[in-house]
Amino acid sequence: MFITNDIKYIGVNDKKIDLFEGQYVVPNGMSYNSYAVIDEKIAIFDTVDAAFTHEWLDNIQNTLGNRKPDYLIVQHMEPDHSANIANFMKAYPDATIVSSAKAFVMMKNFFGTDFEDRRIVVGEGEKLTLGKHELNFVTAPMVHWPEVIVTYDSTDKVLFSADGFGKFGALDADEDWACEARRYYIGIVGKYGAQVQALLKKAAGLDIGIICPLHGPVLTENLGYYIGLYNTWSSYQPETEGVVIAYTSVYGNTKKAVLQLAEQLRAKGCPKVTVTDLARCDMAEAVEDAFRYSKLVLATTTYNAEIFPFMREFINHLTERNFSNRTVALIENGSWAPLAAKVMREMLSKCKNLTFTDTTVKIMSALNEESSAQLSALSDELCRDYLAQQDSTANKNDLNALFNIGYGLYVVTSNDGKKDNGLIVNTVTQVTNTPNKIAVTINKENYSHHIIKQTGIMNINCLTTDAPFSVFETFGFQSGRNVDKFADSTPLRSDNGLAFLPRYINSFMSLKVEQYIDLDTHGMFICSVTEARVISDKESMTYAYYHENVKPKPETDGKTGYVCKICGYIYEGDDIPEDFICPLCKHGVADFEKIK
Repeated sequence: MFITNDIKYIGVNDKKIDLFEGQYVVPNGMSYNSYAVIDEKIAIFDTVDAAFTHEWLDNIQNTLGNRKPDYLIVQHMEPDHSANIANFMKAYPDATIVSSAKAFVMMKNFFGTDFEDRRIVVGEGEKLTLGKHELNFVTAPMVHWPEVIVTYDSTDKVLFSADGFGKFGALDADEDWACEARRYYIGIVGKYGAQVQALLKKAAGLDIGIICPLHGPVLTENLGYYIGLYNTWSSYQPETEGVVIAYTSVYGNTKKAVLQLAEQLRAKGCPKVTVTDLARCDMAEAVEDAFRYSKLVLATTTYNAEIFPFMREFINHLTERNFSNRTVALIENGSWAPLAAKVMREMLSKCKNLTFTDTTVKIMSALNEESSAQLSALSDELCRDYLAQQDSTANKNDLNALFNIGYGLYVVTSNDGKKDNGLIVNTVTQVTNTPNKIAVTINKENYSHHIIKQTGIMNINCLTTDAPFSVFETFGFQSGRNVDKFADSTPLRSDNGLAFLPRYINSFMSLKVEQYIDLDTHGMFICSVTEARVISDKESMTYAYYHENVKPKPETDGKTGYVCKICGYIYEGDDIPEDFICPLCKHGVADFEKIK
């Protein structure tokens, strides 16, 4: 299979495997990917599982014909990719292995030799030239083993991503990429989100046209979609709005309560409700759902003064993978001394940024009037923001929204007649209250300033402290004239037809421009409020909170160069070109400062 004129696929499909890594059900098998870059010199990328030695060596021979490989690039030492290193070196005794120092230590453990006389050790930023193809090596420690490297072919703009961007399933499996890639990522790589974020930051500076992973299909189109999902998953942010109810039930009473709650949630506008019986489900699927959706309800019985074993296993899977940034609700059942809620809360105490609902449902054996009322209150609490987002149930004149204005950070949304737009501002002020008028100041260079001058309307979205850095990257680091900032989402709409954000806000206001004041570099719009909704009671994002807790801290230790004050990107070198543009936030050298 041709990937480019010079890069060919030489991997294999495993249709017989039932459990990957001894625990993940793979009904559609697995692929073990390997690639050949054919130039003046030939490089083979990674080997395959031990069960496919001869098929893989045949693939190499059939692809190369009379030529022989010069290099074996070993990016990852997990046996499904490294099992045939020794067999390859026997078949091609003149070849050289290229890998990281840690990988060669592992080779000694696996094969009894580290191939000392036939190896090249590479690290961050080192290169290997094959002819016209130049391979650039990038270290990726703990994604998801410590020895991992990924490789960028700058000639064909191909990223060989090791286990990154992989998925379950053979190459001919007819299935959704995201579903099995999500389960693969969360199950296998999920613990190492910080390390994946570091790798994504490195990748942001590369011009990538094709991604070649070690499992699953080669990705050639819409790469922003795949990279965006990886950014969401590795930053532990919800991917989809909805509620997952994970439960165990011994005699059916907890299940009855769960089904009743699910029915209430759907009736009150919850966009997606998933109910999972932990005793009967695929545990990896349940864990995937918990990481996918924004809210989680845990319902279980007290069992031996503890919790039911399947619930304990489920929570252990969550905490092991750094479950965070979610709303969590608890339902406990017990006939004489309910302890489940206490135990579950203690188990989740190691997780970061969990918001527990005010309502905890306590069932004494079976639902009664009191616990049914708690269940109803819980459904109200979980659906408060959904009710506020829907036209039919929203209070559109809730002027409490104005109390969420401070020296904060906001997304101003507008529309140029063709697409929605948005930008980050920190200059929103209530100037009068009879009538209510809001002043919004926007830099004239921003495309949004141009749109609002023409249309006379905008929405102000009040960001909350759970807003991830990706929100600021989307709305603050690129121009809406050049990109569609809502391309990867389906926005909600207010009565004026403009978008408002489905999450990470506690309120929004629709504004109509009544007066414009020219402030030289900026323009101030004095506006009346035409609609105001309170979405949640989460704390507003302040400018200080953003800089202290959200904006990534640049790792400048031991480095010489300049750091971007906007996003933290580091330009290494004694002098920065005057025309340099930050590859992350697209700001110029004026927003860089010298590393001290």
